[in-house]
Amino acid sequence: MGLFDVFKGGGGGLAKHVTRVANKRAQKHERWDSIEVLASDGSDEAIRALLTRFNVRVDPSITDGEEKNAAFLGVVQNGEAALGPVRDFLASSETLAWPLKILKEIQSEDEVTTILLELLSEMDTEYERDPQKKIDVIANFEERKDPRIVEAVTRFLEDMNETVRFYAVGAILAQDEADAALESMTRAMLAEESVRVRIRMLDGYIERGWRLGDVKDEASKKMPTGYTLGKKGEVRRSRGGGGVGMKGPHSG
Repeated sequence: MGLFDVFKGGGGGLAKHVTRVANKRAQKHERWDSIEVLASDGSDEAIRALLTRFNVRVDPSITDGEEKNAAFLGVVQNGEAALGPVRDFLASSETLAWPLKILKEIQSEDEVTTILLELLSEMDTEYERDPQKKIDVIANFEERKDPRIVEAVTRFLEDMNETVRFYAVGAILAQDEADAALESMTRAMLAEESVRVRIRMLDGYIERGWRLGDVKDEASKKMPTGYTLGKKGEVRRSRGGGGVGMKGPHSG
C-alpha cells in the first residue's frame, strides 16, 4: 500500500482540505491529513490545492520541508493529469524551484525546456521590483542545450537588471549556437557598465575565439583590469586576471 492509498476515494468533501492545506494556523496533523486526502483524490481541484502548499512556509523548517515533499509526491503521482495545474502554477508562482522540480518528474527535458521558453517569452526587459523568477528561468538555461535558447535569451543582454544580464550571457555561452549572438553580445559589451558582466562576456570571447576587430578601438576602452586586446581584436587574459566563472543562480 502506497503512502496515499489509505485515503483513496476522497472524491467529494474536499472543501475543508482545499482551505486547510496551506493554512499556516492549522495544526500540523490537520495539514498533513489534507495533503494526503488531496493527493489521493487526484482531481484537478485537488492538484491545484496541493500546489498552494508551496506558497507558504511554516515553522519549524523540518515540518515545512516534510509537508512540501509530501505535496510534491502527491502531485507527481498524478503524472500527465497534473500538467495543466502545474503549468498554471508555474506562471503565477513567484519562484521557479518547486514547479520546475515537478515538471522534471512528469515531462521530458525537451518538454520542460519548451515550457520554460514559453514562460520567458512572456517576460520583458524592463525594470521590475523583483526579477528573481526571470533570473531563475534564464540561469536554468545554462544547464540545458537547445537550439532555441540563444534566440530567446539574446534580448535579455539589454535587460534593466544587471543580474539578469549576467545570466543571459551564461545561458548563451552554454549553447552550441552561441555564435548567432556574437553581434548582439558585442553591442551589449560596449554598452555594459557592470564589470562582472563584461568579464563574463570577455571570458566567452576567449573560450570561443571570438574577436573584436571591427570595434577594437572602442572595445579597448571597456577592458577590465586583467584583460587586453591583441592586434586583431582577440581578447586576452593576463596572468592573475579576470574570470568570474559559470556560477549558479544562488551563488554568492
